[in-house]
Amino acid sequence: MAKPYKNLSAEKKEQVAEMFNNISPKYDFLNRFLSLGIDILWRKKAIKILQKYQPKTIIDIATGTGDFAVEAMSLKPKKIIGIDISEGMLQIGQKKIDRKKLTEIISLEYGDSENLNFENNYFDAATAGFGVRNFQDLEKGLVEINRVLKPNGVAVILEFSQPEKFPIKQLYNFYFKNILPFIGKTVSNDTSAYTYLPESVGEFPYGEKFIEIMKNCNFKTVTQKRVSFGIATIYVGIK
Repeated sequence: MAKPYKNLSAEKKEQVAEMFNNISPKYDFLNRFLSLGIDILWRKKAIKILQKYQPKTIIDIATGTGDFAVEAMSLKPKKIIGIDISEGMLQIGQKKIDRKKLTEIISLEYGDSENLNFENNYFDAATAGFGVRNFQDLEKGLVEINRVLKPNGVAVILEFSQPEKFPIKQLYNFYFKNILPFIGKTVSNDTSAYTYLPESVGEFPYGEKFIEIMKNCNFKTVTQKRVSFGIATIYVGIK
């Protein structure tokens, strides 16, 4: 199991929280810079998929600085609750929500995605952007997401995958394993965070494997949409 800090004995969940606390001041800048802004387009595509479901209550899992929650405002929901285990990320996200005057709709809360503090059948939809990869127990987290969704509720999960065709695969691997960690640690001053990123992506069961896992976690139908040559994938699961 990939962990951010290999020299520490703490569990993955604790290490992930510490890592995001450390990089939170630079996180949004690095996201835009390292992805060339493509991550914004990926979120827009994910939210567009949700439009036909017209969800009124949404939980944003591993919300980070709230980008997915903010994007979901285009759905005109009544309530969005974003949860995360990193206080640092939530603080940055709250400033963003305040600045955009979205506090009546979006609330950010400290919370563990693998132990959600909500009743069964509570939300119309769930979103997760680049967060499930960081779960300590992937299946447990997915079962929890399913539990808090209403019957026929929808989960839209955006996560990194791996391109499989030449030359995108080779270019992607070189960038992810060499360029990205160097820039990331230089800007964020965390030498481990952007080494952990490619390691966790390489370990993640993307594509058909992840679809099978979602189905085993009580989602009755799951589809996928690969974006940007397979650099990322949008998974849609129906409860």
